[in-house]
Amino acid sequence: MAAIDLTSINAAIFDTDGVVTDTARAHAAAWKHVFDRFLHGRSEPFDIRDDYFRHVDGRPRLDGIRTFLASRGLSLPEEGPPGMPSVRSLAAEKDDLFLAHLRRHGVAAYPGGVALLRELRRRGARIAAVSASRHCRGVLTAAAVRHLFDEVVDGEDAARLGLPGRPDPTLFLEAARRLGVPPERTAVLESTLPGLEAARRGGFGLVIDVDRDERRADLPAGPSADIVVSGLDELSVTGRVPVTAR
Repeated sequence: MAAIDLTSINAAIFDTDGVVTDTARAHAAAWKHVFDRFLHGRSEPFDIRDDYFRHVDGRPRLDGIRTFLASRGLSLPEEGPPGMPSVRSLAAEKDDLFLAHLRRHGVAAYPGGVALLRELRRRGARIAAVSASRHCRGVLTAAAVRHLFDEVVDGEDAARLGLPGRPDPTLFLEAARRLGVPPERTAVLESTLPGLEAARRGGFGLVIDVDRDERRADLPAGPSADIVVSGLDELSVTGRVPVTAR
């Protein structure tokens, strides 16, 4: 079994959607609804697997819209009059759909992720959650796992501090700074191609690709990871005597 060795790693940064919480599918479904309405009569429908993982997954909402539209040779103004499509109107529509899904269905955390988080804390590791979403804290709270993280860096922080989104490593570096641990002694657990690239560019000591159900198996290879797992129950923790639970 692959392991996070705490003799060389002192902290871990977790992507949220698709790693800790089962919300990536809700994000993808909301994007498909929004893009398919806009694309009708303009281009082929949004592919919930290929288009989502190539162009949208892991990016801030506005960046994801711009990147996807560019892949189809399309563009939109950033803002426009009511009733006219724009980058911000598509983002708002997607946000409303995602929040409606959460209200209707709730949020679940992956059991393997919860067990890994608890074991890392039991052994004294520092832990942060990172997300491009502005709803990260609410999602973690709804999934009853917010207390397992020492720090959270999300879309609200990025907007307030002017931090660029992934694949730029700044969000991860900000999380490591808040944890008080240098990147080379920090693990990043990611499920998106931009996030994996960001972790590599940031010089993090251990990069773990969480590719659930081999969702990206038919896409071109992304940035290399030190470990690839299909779920966090495939990871163990070694290298440090457990301490009193925090």
